[in-house]
Formats: sequence, C-alpha cells, structure tokens
Amino acid sequence: MISSLHGVVLHATSDQVVIDVGGVGFAVAVPADVAHTATVGEKLLLHTSLIVREDSLSLFGFADRGELEIFGLLIGVTGVGPKSALGVLSHLTTDQIAEAVTAEDDAPFRRVSGIGPKTAKLIVLQLAGKVQAFAAPSTSVAAGNTDVVTQVSAALVGLGWSEKIAAEAAAQTAEEATEAERASVAALLRRTLALLGPAKGAQPHV
Repeated sequence: MISSLHGVVLHATSDQVVIDVGGVGFAVAVPADVAHTATVGEKLLLHTSLIVREDSLSLFGFADRGELEIFGLLIGVTGVGPKSALGVLSHLTTDQIAEAVTAEDDAPFRRVSGIGPKTAKLIVLQLAGKVQAFAAPSTSVAAGNTDVVTQVSAALVGLGWSEKIAAEAAAQTAEEATEAERASVAALLRRTLALLGPAKGAQPHV
C-alpha cells in the first residue's frame, strides 16, 4: 500500500499531479485546491490512497490526513466511487462536509457533478455520526467579521472558484488582514483575489 508520496512536482493539471519520487513519476489524482497550488519543480507531500481494480491501479492524493480519511468514508457510501469522492473533496472542505452531514443537509453534495439527489441523501445518512471530528476548530477571526468572510467566499464562488478554495482563501486572508480590511467586503475580496493570483485563473465548479 502506498500511503504517502513526497517528491518534486513534474507536471500538474486541473485534477492530477505527477510527482517524481526517487526517479519514478507517480500520477496522482488530486482535489482542485491541491492541483491549484502545486508548482512544477517544487516538493509536494501527499497522503495517498491506492485504489485497485481488475484492470487498473489508481492513486488519489490529499494535502492532509483528514481529507484522506473523509475520502475513505465517502467511497464506503453506496454509489460513491473514487472519482465522485474526489469531486466532493474538490468542491467542499472537510469541515463543510462535516457541517452538512451534521445538519442533515444534502444540498452541498447535490451541487457536486456526478452526485445525484439519491446519492447525496445516502452520503448524509451513511456518514452520520462519523464526521464530527472533522468539524472546523474555532479561529482567531472575530465573530463580527464572520459575515464579511462569508460574503467574500460567496463572491469568489460567483467568480468561478469552488466553494472549498473560496472558503479556505477567504479565511486565510482574513487571518492575515488588518482590522479595517476584515471589516470591508471589497477590501477583503481584493486581498483574497491577490492571494489566489490571476495567473492561476478561477477554478471551475466541480
């Protein structure tokens, strides 16, 4: 079992990276945010799951153990294959998944390509009681600024980034911004767009 890979990025697309580990190039399917931040020539650590089929061996890689564990839970849901599970993790963060399941809200899953209404309901039902540990811890961002961060995240989604990338970028920017910037949607949005970078381009919804 290949449980992790640490090497230099040789190539990256919107959903896959190739990592050179000891002279061997491993093609790994990854969530959109990992592909978005992977830089050719730089080192990358991925926590991986090797999926064995009769006619193929496929590697799926994630930035942290939490995503890997959620991936394992998702592919255990009836009707959810590895590609669909990867789509969920490209579209939603682990805490967004935990929040949706805890709230018995299947709407976030229905917005993921390849996940129909029936499967979305099954995800909520079959993951109930299994995802509490993945809920987001409290952050140092003041409670009064939560609405601003949410609005910036929503604006980024409207511009084409996935909910996952938008939420993570908005939260990171809010942590680093001044108090004045955290109080202004426009200012925080400008700073977040600068963080994401125009060269990368907006990531399409998954």
